Amino acid sequence: MSAWSHALLNVLICAGLLVVMPLGLRLVAAPGVPRVRRLWLAAAGPAAVSVWLPRGWLAAVLAAAYLPAAAALAAGAGRLVLAGRPRPGTVAVATALAAPSVAASALVAERAGHRLFGFDLDVLSLTVAHFHYAGFAAALVAALVCDVDGDRPAGRLAALSVPAGVAVVFVGFFTSEWVELAGAAVLTAGMWLVGWLSLRQARAGAARRGLLATSALTLAATMVLALAWALGQAAGLPHPPISWMVATHGLANALGFALCALIAWQRTAAIPRTAAPQRTGAGSQWL
Repeated sequence: MSAWSHALLNVLICAGLLVVMPLGLRLVAAPGVPRVRRLWLAAAGPAAVSVWLPRGWLAAVLAAAYLPAAAALAAGAGRLVLAGRPRPGTVAVATALAAPSVAASALVAERAGHRLFGFDLDVLSLTVAHFHYAGFAAALVAALVCDVDGDRPAGRLAALSVPAGVAVVFVGFFTSEWVELAGAAVLTAGMWLVGWLSLRQARAGAARRGLLATSALTLAATMVLALAWALGQAAGLPHPPISWMVATHGLANALGFALCALIAWQRTAAIPRTAAPQRTGAGSQWL
């Protein structure tokens, strides 16, 4: 990647750590999450500083401050799944809570200059960003739209397809680019469905309507870029360079989708408030 795209990627990583994650965690009251949320800046702050330092032991130590918080969220995800037969919304929330642990591991390795599992350091940096936005934010928003959709088929499909797409893309990292393309296709379908359901929810309040519409329309465009890039990688076809993808797909997903969607959900009274997964009317109340 070019120097400017590296700097932009660092900005997106910091935004994920310091803005997107806190906004999203405010919407989740699963076991253990409120405590992590209260201590979040103590973990995310040093990690954000680390991306601006040269690779080495100091940057790795600062990045490692993120690991305990990410592990606590992953433990919360495990408790959600093991609490009973997981429903689609629960699966999506668990995926959102597990995603930061992947991001944290990649961040520590990249800051230490270690090629984790043999991956290029630039790939590790991109993984940090992806698992905050496509992992955490997208899965959480999928869970939210599933919940307010009354757990109907479209909402359930959205809540399952986003985690499934993320999982298949992750498997593709270790297997082949064709598997990664299949995951990108599943994730794209899920994200488009999330966008459509978000538009259906954009009723009350002009500000919330505008934010949800922006997030939905952003997904319609950015996921085409994701598919084009994955297809180009797998089939050897011309596709956008990674620096260009950071400046378009990455920046738009961060600001246009994740930030707008999470701010919109802060503004609605429809957010479930109970802390444990249980059935009460419209949907699953783990948020």
